[in-house]
Amino acid sequence: MHARFVTTALLIALLAVRPVQAAEHHSTQTENLNLLIETALTGNPELKASASRWEMFKSRVKQAGSWEDPMLMLKIQNGIVTDPLNFTRDSMTQKVIGIAQQIPYFGKTALREEVALHEAEAQHFAHGERRLEITRMVKEAYYQIGSIDHELYLLQKNIDIMDTFITLAETKYSVGQGAQQDIFKAQLERSKMLDMKITLEQQRKSQAIALNALLYRPADTPVGEIPEFGIDPALPRSQDLVTLAEENRPALKGLAAQVLKGRGSEALARKESYPDFNVSFEYMQRQPAMGSDGSDMYSLGVTFNLPVRKERRQAMVAEANSEVAMATEEMNATRNTISSGIADLLSQMERRRQLVDLYKNGIIPQAEQALESATIGYRVNKVDFLTLLDSRVNLYNFEHQYYDSIADFQMKKAQLEALVGGSLSGADHGARPTGEQMKTSSHGEHLRQDGAKPQP
Repeated sequence: MHARFVTTALLIALLAVRPVQAAEHHSTQTENLNLLIETALTGNPELKASASRWEMFKSRVKQAGSWEDPMLMLKIQNGIVTDPLNFTRDSMTQKVIGIAQQIPYFGKTALREEVALHEAEAQHFAHGERRLEITRMVKEAYYQIGSIDHELYLLQKNIDIMDTFITLAETKYSVGQGAQQDIFKAQLERSKMLDMKITLEQQRKSQAIALNALLYRPADTPVGEIPEFGIDPALPRSQDLVTLAEENRPALKGLAAQVLKGRGSEALARKESYPDFNVSFEYMQRQPAMGSDGSDMYSLGVTFNLPVRKERRQAMVAEANSEVAMATEEMNATRNTISSGIADLLSQMERRRQLVDLYKNGIIPQAEQALESATIGYRVNKVDFLTLLDSRVNLYNFEHQYYDSIADFQMKKAQLEALVGGSLSGADHGARPTGEQMKTSSHGEHLRQDGAKPQP
């Protein structure tokens, strides 16, 4: 009679069990995704290096648009070797001061500045592309940590339930109503869950280290609890996202700047067929000597190169044309990658959205009912212990897949935002959504569309 009372009490406790508190590794701090992204974008050394590289290329624009410095000349002309500092011995001995300026052919300087400007623009968009990449990596680490936290929570809850199962199996075995293998089976399932918990705790540490690296924080900086997140009720159209990518994606803008740079280089290469000029002026000061009154003299001249090496200039034009063709085809390839990537990610996100709905409204409620039925059947000895145990493990697996689908949806969304070059409309990060709460099963478990943990 006493054993039956204990068994019934344990089964009632099993039915009424409430989720335990979140895993102990959680801190009281709650992370905010927008703040994490802002920290990464302002402190990440790779982004700082990228920004400095952009500033470096910006500084080259003014250099390319400026002439070379003029040349100042000071000399003694026609001096006497035997008396080098005597300026009255020969009337042709002169003290000369001159200045010369290299003047590029008309339009060359402007083209050089244009080429440098487009190159700087390409670096600017490369910096923007890196910002998108860092943002994506922060979001993926954030949602991965959130997914791990959910699974650790589920594991701890089910470990506690396994403790109840073990006690239940031991109680029945002690009164001759159960088999010893039931105890071993429950203990084995508990040990497997502990093994998974150890692995997940290590994975969380690795993800936290990766996130801290992106934020340029010490590797051991604690990463707090991730607020609840859900999924978008509807997905944008593929064509709308392709249009958004055409407008926003820095990679496409950078390749467009490379095309313009190549065209400017081609025009500059054709200009190289025209000569550059060197204009010089010299003033020659003389002193009276040998009956000469020593009148001062001047010299004014223009020299220019002869662009007769056509092979070199033709090669320069060919190089510029190849650069234009390369950037154009890279742009086409990038557009193709974006278009196919959008379609693929939308397909994966839609699959996850459907799975979340299926788990929420179908599989998990059905698994809860199966567990409830198995629990009641076990109480009246109509269901064996292994059936009860399998029902509990199945429910755990479905809950895990439910939360995993939500996290994977958000990670795919982060990849999609990086692909199109900006946030999708309706995106909401770092706040608790108010999704519809699922029905409560007989053993008190709550699952929400937004993936929130049950409340104790």
